[in-house]
Amino acid sequence: MSNIPFLHARDLVKNYDGRRVLDSVTLIASPGQRIGLVGDNGVGKSTLLRLLAGREEPDDGVVTRPDDCGFLLQELPFSTVREVIEDALAECRRVERLLVELDPESAEFGDALEWAEQHDIWDADRRAELVLDGLKVSDVDGSLDRISGGQRSRLALAALLIRRPRAMLLDEPTNHLDDDATTFLEQQLVAQQGAVVIASHDRVFLDQVCTDIVDLDPTRTGVTRFGGAYSDYLHAKRAERQRWEQRYADQQQELAALRESVDLTAPSIGPNRAMKDRNKMAYGMRTNRVQKQISRRVRNAQHRLDELTATQVAKPPEPLRFNAELTGRAPTDGNALSLRDIEVPGRLRLAELDIAADTRLMVRGDNGAGKSTLLSVLAGRLQPAAGAVETAEGVRIGLLEQDVVFHHPHRTPRRLYRGAVPLTELGLLAERDLDRPVGTLSVGQRRRLALAMLVAEPPDVLLLDEPTNHLSLSLAEELESALRSAPGAVVVATHDRWLRRGWRGAELVLADGRIA
Repeated sequence: MSNIPFLHARDLVKNYDGRRVLDSVTLIASPGQRIGLVGDNGVGKSTLLRLLAGREEPDDGVVTRPDDCGFLLQELPFSTVREVIEDALAECRRVERLLVELDPESAEFGDALEWAEQHDIWDADRRAELVLDGLKVSDVDGSLDRISGGQRSRLALAALLIRRPRAMLLDEPTNHLDDDATTFLEQQLVAQQGAVVIASHDRVFLDQVCTDIVDLDPTRTGVTRFGGAYSDYLHAKRAERQRWEQRYADQQQELAALRESVDLTAPSIGPNRAMKDRNKMAYGMRTNRVQKQISRRVRNAQHRLDELTATQVAKPPEPLRFNAELTGRAPTDGNALSLRDIEVPGRLRLAELDIAADTRLMVRGDNGAGKSTLLSVLAGRLQPAAGAVETAEGVRIGLLEQDVVFHHPHRTPRRLYRGAVPLTELGLLAERDLDRPVGTLSVGQRRRLALAMLVAEPPDVLLLDEPTNHLSLSLAEELESALRSAPGAVVVATHDRWLRRGWRGAELVLADGRIA
């Protein structure tokens, strides 16, 4: 039984291949707190979780954790589903035996009883059945090597919930969960008495579960903690951005004034008129005094200019925005795209769909429902076996696929991108990746480059397949804002609950390739 009340990381430092991923990170998670970790991709969220769990050691700093600390495993060291479940229940079984064997008057009995009450061991079997059902884990007598990766992930998550550790560390726990299973997980975590630390891209999940948000933004020293759920964090970040923009504007105004002051030529001392001899001495003294005052003002201004230039506030990065003008000739009347009696055998059957020049359409459905197939047909990438696709004259169509493939893999992002805003300022690709062949970039990097190219030259019909995948939460927020101002038609297929929750356009729900 552990007497450690907190999960506490102090001044953590971690380097990989000479690159510092975490620098002086401190975090405290108390029982009852559920902390969401957010920040750009690669900022160190998963690394921090591994350090907290003891799966890796920091290069510097200290982690204090309760003995009863659970980490969501990617691989399970068991042969069968049943073994995983029994291992999750093992400590409950052991403490239950101790309560029978120990003297009720002993301190050991008191510790065991406290642990038993915290973990509700008398309800453990029923809880196991509830969790397995809620996360849709079936075939409990099956072999692990016969179930899918998604099923193994759900099983690992179920094992943690059954076990109820004092501290729970979760890395993207909603991956492989449908909406019902995610809602069940949210309810289970909110009911936890221990500390929970979560890294997740699911914004609705963070909003429903978290009591605090920790931002690992690499532009800051250490971490910034925000009290409240994800919505509260967003509100605080917007206010922070406004203050940043105001500080930057005020400072730029002061810098401009200082530069003008330094560059000014000393003004004339008086009017151009002849002087009498008796005035020459007085004039010289006044001129000297004025020149010294001017010189002092210039020196002070130069000193302030140098100081402000060295410490000036960085310019806030440009948010994602679509250009204000259409680049094609989409019709203002009629439809930009029309589908009639479309059939892709085994994947899609659709009688009718019209996309007007200003359509906002969200396509929903489970995996395999036909969402990506529909977008590919709309984009002309996939020819249906039957039916017709009509595109209005001059309409340009752009598709962001889930797996972007560039036709010239040897070209670099710097060569491919033609936007007015520098690619690095959009936050979609790092400076170090601008001159790499696109064929060597990861799936996420290729998608972010393709998105940047669409932002720079928006088509008349914009088709987005899971657009927030591989984006940081801040970039996902910017993308959603940009979509609201996109000049042409927008069709989005997504599982993103936050994007779906805020959608204001029409919706099309598919099931088994048909309209549900």
